[in-house]
Amino acid sequence: MLVVIAIISVLMTAGTIGLSGMGGKGVSSGVAITESLFDEARTTAVSRNIRACVLLAKTLPNKPDHDLRRLVVAYEEVDANGLPKSTADQAPKWVLSSRGAVLPDQVYFSERFSKKEHAVGAEAIPEITDERIKDVKAEFKGTYFIYEFNDQGICKTPGASFIIGNGSRNTAQAATAYPPRVMAAGKRDFGGFIIWRNGRTSMFRSPEQMGTALKSLQSGAKF
Repeated sequence: MLVVIAIISVLMTAGTIGLSGMGGKGVSSGVAITESLFDEARTTAVSRNIRACVLLAKTLPNKPDHDLRRLVVAYEEVDANGLPKSTADQAPKWVLSSRGAVLPDQVYFSERFSKKEHAVGAEAIPEITDERIKDVKAEFKGTYFIYEFNDQGICKTPGASFIIGNGSRNTAQAATAYPPRVMAAGKRDFGGFIIWRNGRTSMFRSPEQMGTALKSLQSGAKF
């Protein structure tokens, strides 16, 4: 039994070392919350045979403290028979399916490192405005990043990444004007995942997988 305990201790230590710099408690919690929302969106798309998405607030003029932190699942507007009101080639109106979630304090979505095709790293995540979201409350009106799934749960932007980091910002102002910045204590405190074509996600296991620029981030750098 002592030998078994010793082996488990060694494995746990190795795992800790291997994942060092992969985010503290807040980031780890944020990744778990977000992955569950992506799973909810994919399940909604498949079970109801309609498009669904995960929306993340980019700029909320009436609630700037939720910029880059608020997430919500939505599905395309349907008629009385449960059929989509928009054709597959039309941009739908989105109906919110949950109250949403907010990333932990001082944890923010990274617009800089999250990309439409992470391996290429060129295009930013697509955006929509609240004009395409039905019955959104005034405090949550604004611009959102969108990760979309078709009626079969297939990701519209396969290979897209979702990356969050620990930082600080002036939450009384819009994130576009005051983006989050790396804190000295959390220079490598980042985490996230890739969304594959089938809608499943895979967590990043090292900062290098999220982008080489992460290695050279200095305290105070925007992310």
